[in-house]
Amino acid sequence: MSERYTVISADCHAGADLLDYRPYLESKHHEAFDAWAATYANPYEDLMADTADRNWNSARRVADLEADGIVAEVVFPNTIPPFFPSASLMAPAPTREEFEQRWAGLRAHNRWLADFCAEAPGRRAGVAQILLNDVDEAVREIRRTKEAGLTGGILLPGAPPGSGVPELYSPTYDPIWAVCAELDVPVNHHGGSASPPLGEDPAARAVFMVETTWFSHRALWHLIFGGAFNRHPSLKLILTEQGSGWIPGVLDMLDYYHDRLVAAATKASTAESKFGAGLAESMGKGPSQVWRDNCFVGASFMRPHEVPLRDRIGLDKIMWGSDYPHDEGTTPFSREGLRIAYAGLPKDEVAAMAGGNAARVYGFDLPSLDKVAARVGPTVAEIAEPLKEIPAEASSPAFALGGSVRVW
Repeated sequence: MSERYTVISADCHAGADLLDYRPYLESKHHEAFDAWAATYANPYEDLMADTADRNWNSARRVADLEADGIVAEVVFPNTIPPFFPSASLMAPAPTREEFEQRWAGLRAHNRWLADFCAEAPGRRAGVAQILLNDVDEAVREIRRTKEAGLTGGILLPGAPPGSGVPELYSPTYDPIWAVCAELDVPVNHHGGSASPPLGEDPAARAVFMVETTWFSHRALWHLIFGGAFNRHPSLKLILTEQGSGWIPGVLDMLDYYHDRLVAAATKASTAESKFGAGLAESMGKGPSQVWRDNCFVGASFMRPHEVPLRDRIGLDKIMWGSDYPHDEGTTPFSREGLRIAYAGLPKDEVAAMAGGNAARVYGFDLPSLDKVAARVGPTVAEIAEPLKEIPAEASSPAFALGGSVRVW
């Protein structure tokens, strides 16, 4: 039998159909949920299409992923949880008045997700959701979801300007970092989840596309400069579906500012001295060292121009993802997506980026998954063959011609 890769997608999405969340809500919210659901109009065409059940139909999902050569997945949210105006990944932080119901909605999703992951044992790492409005409640939910079997960690919401919650560097969140470090719970920050609302004007949508990755990247330097990794050395941060080519340039920039401000802090007479005051003590290590020790990238549909940077990013940091079931994902052409990025690379490097790193970070049983991959995984020879023709129906940026590295 030909050698095959064990492919784990570090970026997939799922959620319950709207009314199917009801049994997972506390009963005290049922009446309010019924009233809300009766008038809610889903704004997402893909969640109204015939293919929407890919989000919750476990058997169809396993079959789709296996046909695409994928044996396991990290499961981020996708559908509308109770009492939310939109998918929770993009929704703004709730107001004080909205918090109780929104929090109940996210906990319902987490309960549903635990059951959904249990339908495919060892093959789904579900990412639990929290809100930042109440840190104590978030800590309790992190403990509960860990005990419930969600192994994908937590989804860290964004805190964009105007959100009403403290910035991510705030010591307010230290109990969250502490419990995640204690329980070995990865902290995931997904692209698109930290942008401020811009409206629906065509220009606003274009500006969103230009800026959204930058707003998502902010979590990295907020946690680094906030000293979270110094206080909690085992904390893990994963940045997903934000690209990967930006990482070396941003680390160079962060190192520059770190070194400059720390040096300035020793010279009390300079104008910059106040900007670096206390920074060395609170941070401990510099940004690049924090990246090497604590951070990873969910490099969804990694593109060819990013691959030459893999050593600077860290071969042990990169986790490929298909973004199933999104239109911008590589399904059903994930084999071609892997080929266009990784053809010609050493086998051990491909194995690490395509699945080995994700297995280590999220706790998948790799030997067990190897047995599934022996049946459905892409062969080593197949991925080694350069892709000469892009599939006509492929819609993923993985297949977009050109592309260049940028800082954000």
